[in-house]
Amino acid sequence: MVSSSHEAMHRIFQDYPGLFSRVSEALSIPFPRATAVSVLPNDVTETKPVDRRIDTLLRIDTQDHGPFLLAVEAQKKKDPEKPASWGYYLAYLRSKYRLPPLLLVVCQDRATAEWATRPEPIGFFSWPSLTVRPIVAGPHNMPVITDPEEARADLALTALAAITHAADPDVGAILKALSTALRDVPEDVADPIIEFTAQGLGDRPAKHLWRNLVAVDLSFYKSYLSEEIRDEGRAQGRAQGRAEDVLLVLEQRGLEISEEVRRRVTECDDLDVLRTWLTRAVTVAKPEDIFGKG
Repeated sequence: MVSSSHEAMHRIFQDYPGLFSRVSEALSIPFPRATAVSVLPNDVTETKPVDRRIDTLLRIDTQDHGPFLLAVEAQKKKDPEKPASWGYYLAYLRSKYRLPPLLLVVCQDRATAEWATRPEPIGFFSWPSLTVRPIVAGPHNMPVITDPEEARADLALTALAAITHAADPDVGAILKALSTALRDVPEDVADPIIEFTAQGLGDRPAKHLWRNLVAVDLSFYKSYLSEEIRDEGRAQGRAQGRAEDVLLVLEQRGLEISEEVRRRVTECDDLDVLRTWLTRAVTVAKPEDIFGKG
């Protein structure tokens, strides 16, 4: 099971090994079409450590141009030390496998993506001995897929598009297209896409939107994650309804509700706490009193 946003950003290439071909097409960077893809060990540690691990490493075979290696790195923020590590990875892979290596960096933040795009020369003065030049997939260049038919044609690419646009205003339209597309596919196909998307969105508000879409649009799926998402969606719906009840009682009693009270009530997702506030709302002298003392 995917356990974090960072893992989802690179692990999706392991579960959908042909995804790089579609990503490179989406980014208008032509590469030969893959004929076979293999997941390779990601450990690039020398005999004497430092421990070094590439997030995901794939061997991709092509029909007319032979095989190459694809190192996929998930990058959440700018890190001035990372280009040196990437240079090490590329040199190590070239030496170990005797195959041409490529580096793909997946980002969710536009500033990080634009930073990662810049070529990084490694050398002295005006003579770079090595230049690190990754391919970068992020919110600055990944497609915004809002048509369910387009999403259905490539579910993995749409999931990755949603993950890379997690902080963008467009993410809601992508997620809606994806949830609509998933209605018509078998459960064993839909479940990993649901999981990658949920984990890839991290703790951003888009994750809650995705969970609500799954609860409504994909209510017939029975997987563990789908059930967890639906349970959360139902709990959030009950909490929202109870919060509205608290405010309605206060309004019906003619009490003036401050923005702070309204915010605190609507942001609460604890049903027991909301029930206590609802009980108090019937009798308190002023709205602030529903929170009790302290």
